[in-house]
Amino acid sequence: MFKKILIANRGEIACRVIKTARKMGIATVAVYSDADRDAVHVEMADEAVHIGPPPAAQSYLVAEKIIEACKATGAEAVHPGYGFLSERASFCEALEKEGIVFIGPKPRAIEAMGDKIESKKFANAAKVSTVPGFLGVIEDAAHAEKIAAEIGYPVMIKASAGGGGKGMRIAWDASEVRDGFERARSEAKSSFGDDRVFIEKFVVDPRHIEIQVLGDAFGNVVYLGERECSIQRRNQKVVEEAPSPFLDENTRRAMGEQAVALAKAVDYQSAGTVEFIVDKDRNFYFLEMNTRLQVEHPVTELITGVDLIEQMILIAAGEKLAIEQKDVKLNGWAVESRLYAEDPYRNFLPSIGRLTRYRPPEEGRFGDIVVRNDTGVTEGSEISMFYDPMIAKLCTWAPTREQAIEAMSNALDGFVVDGIQHNMPFLSALMRHRRWREGRLSTGFIAEEYPDGFHPVEPDADERTMLAAVAAFVELRRCRRLGSLSGRLRPATAEDCREWVVRLGDAYLAASITGEGEPNAEIAIDGRKPLSVASEWLPGEPVWRGTVGGRTVEAQLRPRLNAINIAWRGMSVDAFVMEPHVAKLERLMPKKAAADTSKFLLCPMPGLVVSVGVAAGQEVKAGETLAVVEAMKMENVLRAERDLTVAKILAKPGDSLAVDAVIMEFA
Repeated sequence: MFKKILIANRGEIACRVIKTARKMGIATVAVYSDADRDAVHVEMADEAVHIGPPPAAQSYLVAEKIIEACKATGAEAVHPGYGFLSERASFCEALEKEGIVFIGPKPRAIEAMGDKIESKKFANAAKVSTVPGFLGVIEDAAHAEKIAAEIGYPVMIKASAGGGGKGMRIAWDASEVRDGFERARSEAKSSFGDDRVFIEKFVVDPRHIEIQVLGDAFGNVVYLGERECSIQRRNQKVVEEAPSPFLDENTRRAMGEQAVALAKAVDYQSAGTVEFIVDKDRNFYFLEMNTRLQVEHPVTELITGVDLIEQMILIAAGEKLAIEQKDVKLNGWAVESRLYAEDPYRNFLPSIGRLTRYRPPEEGRFGDIVVRNDTGVTEGSEISMFYDPMIAKLCTWAPTREQAIEAMSNALDGFVVDGIQHNMPFLSALMRHRRWREGRLSTGFIAEEYPDGFHPVEPDADERTMLAAVAAFVELRRCRRLGSLSGRLRPATAEDCREWVVRLGDAYLAASITGEGEPNAEIAIDGRKPLSVASEWLPGEPVWRGTVGGRTVEAQLRPRLNAINIAWRGMSVDAFVMEPHVAKLERLMPKKAAADTSKFLLCPMPGLVVSVGVAAGQEVKAGETLAVVEAMKMENVLRAERDLTVAKILAKPGDSLAVDAVIMEFA
């Protein structure tokens, strides 16, 4: 067994590998760029080596620097994680020449399966069912348009060396093919250094289901069930689960056996994933094979009890698989939510900054529930524009799918993140979505259910009552605390802490304290039957845990000017608690109108201007491209929302802009 390994990666996956290596008694070496000098994975590892400036192309993607770090520290093997150099056969070969073990498959398997175009050709030769498409070299946009017409719309344009949703576009007509081809090729070039793309038929209402495989150097291969990864946005997975609520045992076995056959055909030795597109009739088509560990591997670990990273290390060290297919049993259900640094209210555009507060839920087993959080950040960490925007992967396990989803919903309610925008409200709302809970999924789920983007969930009448009761309870505790402080000119009395009005949006709700006794209170909302509210919450705590009318509630509290924000189950409401006479006066106040920004194109996220597609004085039609802004390696096309005339251009290609910076002004 290895005595020391180097992790050629960063963030949560580097931390994840270090945990397993530590469990196995193996010393670890971290590598880091300037941007990651104070990162968690650097602190966790036994040693750390600096490898360059923040851009990945100058640090994490430079194989020579990784090899130099191995030599300097005496690392015998390299775990690549996912992304970066994990699927570069040349990196694997370079390590082998230096006598360093690559903890992953052999170069032949990476070459055969790691390239999307070559893997499709190989799968076709091996008589594996594949999606119809064109796998040759596409010369230009006109050639792409011709191919798409021959295949039939809709089509999917994909980067051959792609991953993580980058370099991928769906096109429904010729104009979208032209634009999608250029965008996919540009993203592929900047993200992977390879601008080759291919085109295939897009299966309508598909599910994305993948099979986890493990193979050793002795020809043994097993599959560890499947993962449902259909909840995607911009072709990037957001929520995954294992097993799939759609597959029956026969389909699962057929997919698993086909995945094993494909892995054996390339002498696959490590953990790998065979991805399939599955249609509504459970017909499945080979999509690609990821010759690396997947981001969503924890859900497989939770339902099988197999530590995939430990297996990768054992296989790389030359050990035989101790698992046979008959040993693989799927137990319970697991759900993973990816917490991203992105603003769900701005069409999920990236957000960067420092985590001023990061308080994940407690990990471990709690009765029938398991909570796990894989992360590479801590309070004070910075989310930079140079890398993937994922903050953490929150996972829950339970005996049934319904219990696992409910556990996830509760865990998200108690996960506090401040300092940046993040997609937690969306994830919380998704856990309550009827279609999600029923398992009626497709890769178009988010686009279909949120066609106009995600907006804050509005509480219904019962939920407003519950939130008003929580707000009144919080104010009661604050009032009682102020009354206990000595030296105040006017200490609060019992009567001061009894009658309030709670404003939630435009609704004013009367709140009366009818009885109290630590830690309980009886609170009547709008004259209804009093609710029994109980909580050990103290002023200043970010999470309110307790019961309201017998219902268990876990909500996040954030101070606002003259109010408190309550975040719960995808809702985010500002609760203004005031004395009745103040509420009466407030109703008479005029409402402030929002500033008119309709004459400006504002940068929707911090990013780099790639191109400006119009000129001052130009008339443009709705839907035409105005500018392209890159953030976190994704190119975002900003289009005209209506017919208009450009008055001024205030930004140029290469400019680095802050959120809401003005790019251009309209007449």
